[in-house]
Amino acid sequence: MNISIVTKTGQQITRFFVGLVVAISLALGSLLIVPSSNAYAAIDDLTIENGANNAQGASQASNLFGDDGVFKNITNAALFIIGAVSVLMLIYGGIRYTISGGDSAAVTAAKNTIMYAIVGIIVALMAFAIVNWVLKALLPS
Repeated sequence: MNISIVTKTGQQITRFFVGLVVAISLALGSLLIVPSSNAYAAIDDLTIENGANNAQGASQASNLFGDDGVFKNITNAALFIIGAVSVLMLIYGGIRYTISGGDSAAVTAAKNTIMYAIVGIIVALMAFAIVNWVLKALLPS
């Protein structure tokens, strides 16, 4: 009998038994996990807000969602910064266009700056609208 065949067969058997032991351990380990009774919202009250309230830690803000919620404030601040940078880039592109002096490369670069700034403003406005629409659609009134 060839030794390489015996070694290969022995390795396959070892892999099979290791896999079997791991699978049985995972199956038995998953049976030992007992969910906490206060970690779940009532079945008839499944909302994002209730899920966040149930997962809330002791030092976490109590108002994550809503008009004065943490999520909305962070999103609005980020979108304000994006919009402000886009407006500044629009002004910068206008200045570059003005001082280009007819150089075609400088004019093209200035036009691209203006175009990308306008795209940034549109993206910021659309993101603001989408975030507010999604929050109003998902949260109870």
